Amino acid sequence: MMEDNDDIVTLLSSEGEEIDFVEIAGIAYEGEFYAILQPVELLEGMEEDEALVFRVSRGQNDEDKFEIVLDDDIINHVFEEYNKLLDETFEEK
Repeated sequence: MMEDNDDIVTLLSSEGEEIDFVEIAGIAYEGEFYAILQPVELLEGMEEDEALVFRVSRGQNDEDKFEIVLDDDIINHVFEEYNKLLDETFEEK
């Protein structure tokens, strides 16, 4: 996995623990913006190639607010959009 510090997002877990993620992609879907994030260090129960989907919105102080998505339909659609973008990228090369 390539790491570029510009793509590192640090989030707080529900226990207040800081977790670093690599931003894989940002996807717009049905008027919302989603980020596909992969933990820098593998989280318990996750496979090495797995990533999580977060809904991104504006917080009170204009900072990005990340909310994990648990709805399988939304997760599947976000990954479908991501795969379409990957396919388009590879077709252009």
